[in-house]
Amino acid sequence: MMLTATILPRVFFFKEGGKEVELADPDPQWSTETVLHFYANTYPVLNNARIEGPQVRDDRMEYHFNSVMGTKG
Repeated sequence: MMLTATILPRVFFFKEGGKEVELADPDPQWSTETVLHFYANTYPVLNNARIEGPQVRDDRMEYHFNSVMGTKG
């Protein structure tokens, strides 16, 4: 029996306005931190986010960017 290794694609998610936004992997060679900083230019809420994952689901590796911003008051 021959085994085949497969590299699973990465997908990134974050919540914005109660909806989950799916982000494509801009470069599989980048670290997850680099991807986070890349997308923070477009989505400022990601400037204060942490990375959770990966979780393998549907033949892909899913990472979640979770905002650590609190509320005032």
